[in-house]
Amino acid sequence: MSSFVVHRDGRPASAAELAPLAFAGYAHFTAMQARGGRVRGLDLHLARLRAASVELFGRALPDDLVRDRLRAALSAGPDDVSLTATVYSPEGEFTAGGSGAEPELLVRTGPAASGPRGPLALAVVAYERVLPGVKHVGEVAKTYYLRRAVEQGFDDAAFADRHGRLSEATIWNLAFWDGSAVVWPEAEMLGGTTMGVVRRRLDALGVPQRVQEVRPADLPALAGAVVMNSWTPGVAVRRIGSVSLPEAPSFVEVLHRAYESEPLVAP
Repeated sequence: MSSFVVHRDGRPASAAELAPLAFAGYAHFTAMQARGGRVRGLDLHLARLRAASVELFGRALPDDLVRDRLRAALSAGPDDVSLTATVYSPEGEFTAGGSGAEPELLVRTGPAASGPRGPLALAVVAYERVLPGVKHVGEVAKTYYLRRAVEQGFDDAAFADRHGRLSEATIWNLAFWDGSAVVWPEAEMLGGTTMGVVRRRLDALGVPQRVQEVRPADLPALAGAVVMNSWTPGVAVRRIGSVSLPEAPSFVEVLHRAYESEPLVAP
């Protein structure tokens, strides 16, 4: 097979079924890269969908059902794809809900991706996401601040919270390097699945890591920074705001090595 698909509840979605969803903004999703029909961190993706569904809808789809629908989408396309699984409620948005309607699942595949080459320059903007622990749709700020950053000569934007702490970037998690240990920023943010994979594999490899508050004023003391998401476990960051950072190729290499040590799993 060589085509990409959009499945609603495990079968090809019609235009009529997709039309109302195109205008909806109360839903959540997870995104992953499949290689040979398998993915890394499947357990983290399932846990993300489960927790977010309980938060937004009060109930979640069974993991086995989600896995079945992921398999159906993967089997209908190329071996290597990007896959997005979106959970929504037929009750829609701007409603009080409460009817107990079962959430529904939309799965879309597209071309495989690996992210930009980097190194990247990130603008710093003051912003805190609503429900930061949920990967929800309709976040206009991510694109808005990306575009404003590019207009200012940057590649993307990093967010700073009301306390001045760096938290995450538009569609990325941030990670830093102090020369011997990985430093994860302490702030309210979305815990990425790639971040989760990397953290547990770094533990397995014996690479030191810690969580601490990181503010722009702390950056000169650090030895490197990256962004990571479902595309890649690490793209070097050369500048955050006005502070230049070393590219730290050994840091990027250890993140990629950690990620690639995680086995690929079939849904």
